[in-house]
Amino acid sequence: MEATLTWVGLDVHARSTHAAAIDLMTGELKRMRFGPGNEQVVDWLAQLPQPRAAYEAGPTGFALFRAARARGIAIDVVAPSKTARPSGERVKTDRKDAELLARLGLAGQLAVVAVPEEFIESVRHLSRSREQLRQDLMRARHRVSKLLLQHGRVYPEPTTWNQRHRIWLSRQHFEHEPTEIAFCDLLAAVDGTVARKAALDERLLRLAQDERLWPTVQRLRSFRGIDTITALCLHLELGGDWQRFSSPRKLFSWLGLTPTLAQSGESSTQGGIAKTGSSYGRRLLVESALHYARKPAIGVTLSNRQAGQPAHVLQISWRAQQRLYRLHHRLRARGKPFNVATVAVARELSGFLWAAACAP
Repeated sequence: MEATLTWVGLDVHARSTHAAAIDLMTGELKRMRFGPGNEQVVDWLAQLPQPRAAYEAGPTGFALFRAARARGIAIDVVAPSKTARPSGERVKTDRKDAELLARLGLAGQLAVVAVPEEFIESVRHLSRSREQLRQDLMRARHRVSKLLLQHGRVYPEPTTWNQRHRIWLSRQHFEHEPTEIAFCDLLAAVDGTVARKAALDERLLRLAQDERLWPTVQRLRSFRGIDTITALCLHLELGGDWQRFSSPRKLFSWLGLTPTLAQSGESSTQGGIAKTGSSYGRRLLVESALHYARKPAIGVTLSNRQAGQPAHVLQISWRAQQRLYRLHHRLRARGKPFNVATVAVARELSGFLWAAACAP
């Protein structure tokens, strides 16, 4: 590998890119500004002597990274949340941000993020679209219930949006026609979102069986509370590469499931979880952790999902059930709130999933 002679910082936006390059031989600082697109940036980088560039992850994605790598240029995508910035700095510009990245890269102070393969990223786009639809569906259902509440109508049973609830909704009528039209429109929005979500679910189930995804998905769905779509989405949120985490503790930290800590002198205060990393992956783990409040057991559904899996993966899954059940009830017995115990179980569950995904 050739030594780096030029460190480059790039501040990338939708319509402009500011660049700052530091030549290690002369100490000269060069600045450039480019318009939208990546071609000019990559052409300029290719003219520099042995460059190594870096830019912060953001809404522009990884297109610049892939274009530069295709030309043989060393480039990294770094975590903006871990970029050190002077606390007393009150002037922030794109030019200064680009120079800061170049100087931090030269000092080795940038935290590089993992860039997924293009196929993994494309399927992840679809899984996140499903998550957005889930949120849209929740909002659409809330609008229906709030309209009914404004007219003093509350469904008498605890479980909603099942067949009996839909029959009850179909019997609701209003005196004024505009309200009737609004109610029908809100119900149509719910039905349309449900149909779109079902179509995405079907597509994701097919994609999960791709040979590049299925081996790991099969292992993950061997755990209680994790079916095919949940296993697929977790795998995608981790970039399709569980082995990039050398230990479960690093995975805990990346998922934001470790407690925050404020320590100064002799004082030390532990707070809630950090909530860094993928909020989607964290939510999936917490939802799956709810299943471990019940006694360990292998039912028919779980047994069918585990069929054909290696014995050591099944042993990890069974140990997870036993350990997480004990953990949940031990924390509850100590007076911990249910949500706190569930998050603790989710953290431990991610470690068992890492062990199963990385096992030979």
